[in-house]
Amino acid sequence: MALISLTGIDKFYGTYHALRGIDLDIAEGEFFSLLGPSGCGKTTLLRTIAGFEHPENGVLTIDGQNMKGVGPNRRPTNLVFQNYAIFPHLTVAENVGFGLRRSPLSRADKTKAVAEALAMAGLDGYGPRAAHALSGGQRQRVALARALILKPKVLLLDEPLSALDRKLREQMQTELRRLQRQVGITFILVTHDQEEALIMSDRIAVMFDGRIAQLDTPEGLYLRPNSRAVGEFIGLMNLLPGMLRPEDGRLLADIPGLGAIPLPPDLVAHGAAPGPATFGLRPESLSLMSPGGALPTGQFVDGTVTERTYYGDMTYYEVALDGAPDPVTCSMKNLVSRPVLERGARTRLAWEPGALILFPDG
Repeated sequence: MALISLTGIDKFYGTYHALRGIDLDIAEGEFFSLLGPSGCGKTTLLRTIAGFEHPENGVLTIDGQNMKGVGPNRRPTNLVFQNYAIFPHLTVAENVGFGLRRSPLSRADKTKAVAEALAMAGLDGYGPRAAHALSGGQRQRVALARALILKPKVLLLDEPLSALDRKLREQMQTELRRLQRQVGITFILVTHDQEEALIMSDRIAVMFDGRIAQLDTPEGLYLRPNSRAVGEFIGLMNLLPGMLRPEDGRLLADIPGLGAIPLPPDLVAHGAAPGPATFGLRPESLSLMSPGGALPTGQFVDGTVTERTYYGDMTYYEVALDGAPDPVTCSMKNLVSRPVLERGARTRLAWEPGALILFPDG
């Protein structure tokens, strides 16, 4: 059963159509992400769930209850804002307990609840500290503790990690996922960071122009995007023009520079038909071999390294393939036994045909 259900949701700002017929179900206990570029409607959708925006059309239910006319303070949700909205003149404990100020709980019970929320967010001992003296990561934890102390059924997160530096952001991604599993409630995250969504989510809705372009697991989005737009937005992608042609009762992907590749059965099953097409290959699905080296299983072609970018753990290569109009990008794990190839080096590029992606809008 869906905890949150949206059916036919439309939202307008004047003549601008911000949300276009959104249909979406989100399960209880799910870590769900709304992913897309700026202006795609993901924050508007989050604020609609929270009750800060009101759709012109459609039905939104939470836990089986229609939310029409139900204000944000009466919904079983809590929103963590992008800027955290920490009160600088209050202590950490006063910030966390702010939502309990009108609660019928006794003073002792409120103190206990604040202590439990601080411990849950990894802030044991921080209660007496001044909020204005906290680091960015600590302020983020305070905002989470303040939201969770009210025990919402749904926690809404509006790009909560965008202001953090990369190392702290990666640490908080892991901690947020751990916290969600610990408390067991539904988290809905808005982000434009593809890697963040892939790391943290059970499912992801990719949005463009007020619509959901694809709803899938992280693995499904990455390995089998349903359109070129989604494939290009999620990670790096080599886009290769080519043809689908029949031969001996099967379909071949004929791609300049790569040759004729038997189309994987799952792509054939999705209605592939002869004619022009666009194909995708992820950089990590390609392998570079030094001349004379042992070849992996699969297919291979010869090429020349035209550019390389060294990242420490990985090196990204641009490789001009013999017979191909444009170079392809290949990523290789840097190992002690594997030399980093120089520009101009001749090499062989190998791949598994099963890594091929066919875009129906090609």
